[in-house]
Amino acid sequence: MGYVDVAGVAHTLADGRVLFADVSFRVGDGAKIALVGPNGTGKTTLLRMVAGDLPVKTGVIARSGGLGVMRQFIGMIDDDRTLNDLALSLAAPRVRAAGERLAEAERAVQAAAANEKAQLRYADALAGWGEAGGYDAEVLFDTAAVAALGLPWDAVRDRRVGTCSGGQQKRFALELLLRGGDEVLLLDEPDNFLDVPAKRWLESRLAESGKSVLYVSHDRELLARTADRVVAVEGGSAWVHPGGFASWHEARSDRHERLERDRRRWDEEREKLRAQMLMYKQKASYNSDMASRYQSAQTKLRKFEEAGPPPLPPREQDIRMRLSGGRTGRRAVICEELELDGLTYPFNLEVWYGDRVAVLGGNGTGKSHFLRLLAAGGTDPDASALSVVEPVAASGTARLGARVVPGHFSQTHDRPDLVNRTLVDILWRGSERRAGMDRHAAMKVLGRYELAGQGDQLFGTLSGGQQARFLVLLLECDGATLLLLDEPTDNLDLASAEALEEGLRGYEGTVVAVTHDRWFTRSFDRFLLFQGDGEVVETPEPTWDVG
Repeated sequence: MGYVDVAGVAHTLADGRVLFADVSFRVGDGAKIALVGPNGTGKTTLLRMVAGDLPVKTGVIARSGGLGVMRQFIGMIDDDRTLNDLALSLAAPRVRAAGERLAEAERAVQAAAANEKAQLRYADALAGWGEAGGYDAEVLFDTAAVAALGLPWDAVRDRRVGTCSGGQQKRFALELLLRGGDEVLLLDEPDNFLDVPAKRWLESRLAESGKSVLYVSHDRELLARTADRVVAVEGGSAWVHPGGFASWHEARSDRHERLERDRRRWDEEREKLRAQMLMYKQKASYNSDMASRYQSAQTKLRKFEEAGPPPLPPREQDIRMRLSGGRTGRRAVICEELELDGLTYPFNLEVWYGDRVAVLGGNGTGKSHFLRLLAAGGTDPDASALSVVEPVAASGTARLGARVVPGHFSQTHDRPDLVNRTLVDILWRGSERRAGMDRHAAMKVLGRYELAGQGDQLFGTLSGGQQARFLVLLLECDGATLLLLDEPTDNLDLASAEALEEGLRGYEGTVVAVTHDRWFTRSFDRFLLFQGDGEVVETPEPTWDVG
């Protein structure tokens, strides 16, 4: 039996701002509870507090049962960890410790100076691995590897995490956690990077699992299919909707109306008490018999105000993305017999100025590689190429048209050049593509993206959704005429995703986007399908169920 109890929890940021306060809810045995809310309101922070990663200084969090945790970002393109490292990080503490000791002993044995002492240490670590349940864990690792990667554990255990697609990383981690022995799971954006068949698999597994699950997601279909209750983190606190996600929007609207009504009544009562106090004050000035009533009215008003007003409804987000673009040659992208090494067969493609091309297909089929190749200027890069993307091995031809300036949005937000810099500093210094701007101008543009409050915050400390919004802002400032978007809506809340779609509608340029977002895909007019067999074809409608 596993459960989580959160009672009166608050969290204060390093700069003294209260992120949220008085958060209380329960994840009962076998319940599936969704955390929703705008980006940056503290959903991930709350998960980290439940996981024990952050101290709980105000309130109490109680847990029962083994705890499995999946972070928002499992790995990055430059992640040098192996899949074995990843599997151990998600294992029970005892197995993890034994596995780390075994890995260290194996490295010592393999060293050139291995001696009898190292051999004995390895034998001891091997025995400890068995006693900790390591062999049972290896069976689980193998099952997860076959399900996520199609290969046995022995064939992939030493594979670098960064060589797997984001979807493969997520599927592998989810297979381990959902099949493992932990009774309680904390999942931060578990559907991110998953293709549509994998999302449907996750929906089914969550629905049938007996585990207690607390998870963050912005995928409305997954929420509607899996959430027993919804905990909304907004306005500096949280509230619980006892129904599922299908009725949450209506419940939220009713709650906001009730809060506004209660606040109006409080204001009216306060004004009534104040008027009464002023009346007795005036009378007491010429009639001493009124002094006691004046004091009583003062006390009543003071106690009423000290109790404080009821909360106002959270302010609705107002995000305005002004992606401008610019005119280019008629042909924005030309691919001739292009073959991504080990991923696709040769294919041809022409993308015309103004096209909106959705790149679809399963994880690991080469979609993100294709976008990175174009971001780097194609197979024959020129001065317009981006230097922040990892090179892609390919043959054939991929080139950009006249005046095409690519702007790349990375699925994993892997921008080491930004991690330790504040948003204002990034905008102030500018880049080779964009002019710098003073603090006033920077705060103004950040305000349009609901990021003014994070202006002096390091990019690496932002929530996933805030990072996503800022990366779109940089695309706006860079003057890109070809937007290459790799899962741009994965970490965006509903308001941000709608703002992005609105910004793309007014964008004067070409958009090529990898996406598994079924709602977002409807705004595109061309669909390029990367099939599991290596073929790349264009389809008249979105196609999801492809091997």
